[in-house]
Amino acid sequence: MRVHDFKIPELGKVAPYGIYDIAANTGWVNVGIDHDTAAFAVESIRRWWCGFGRNRYPAATRLLITADCGGSNGARVRLWKRELQSFANQSGLSITVTHHPPGTSKWNRIEHRLFAFITQNWRGKPLLSHAVIVRLIGATTTRAGLAVHCCLDDNNYPKAIKVSDAEMAQINIKSDD
Repeated sequence: MRVHDFKIPELGKVAPYGIYDIAANTGWVNVGIDHDTAAFAVESIRRWWCGFGRNRYPAATRLLITADCGGSNGARVRLWKRELQSFANQSGLSITVTHHPPGTSKWNRIEHRLFAFITQNWRGKPLLSHAVIVRLIGATTTRAGLAVHCCLDDNNYPKAIKVSDAEMAQINIKSDD
């Protein structure tokens, strides 16, 4: 079964990373063809912001991200924190991240309001190429007005990048009680 981070032998690995904008009822999916790393996750957020977010919310000074607790955007992933700091510096946004507790991804709205409909939309259709995957994801809509945009990310995202204690000390993190 091909789910989230799946491999098509002829194409290699495909990893969709989604952003769901609750206020606009829109989804944006960055389809990566390399490793699902924290750098890929933040690049996905950056692409959403540059392509849609800053135009939709031109007066925004902050961004709230809700994320699962594990994987590339996990609460303990140092690279996630470093890359988010880089994005915050680049965009000028103050970024707040809230993580769902481990094992509770079913509470994450992106699963019910975005990926569930993407899965229904491509059900029974052969995922034969990157273009087919991007087209099927991008064609996802609902009666409630959900619109989904999608693009292919053919960048390389190396695994096992280490973030030093010195780099961590440079990150502006304020933990919430």
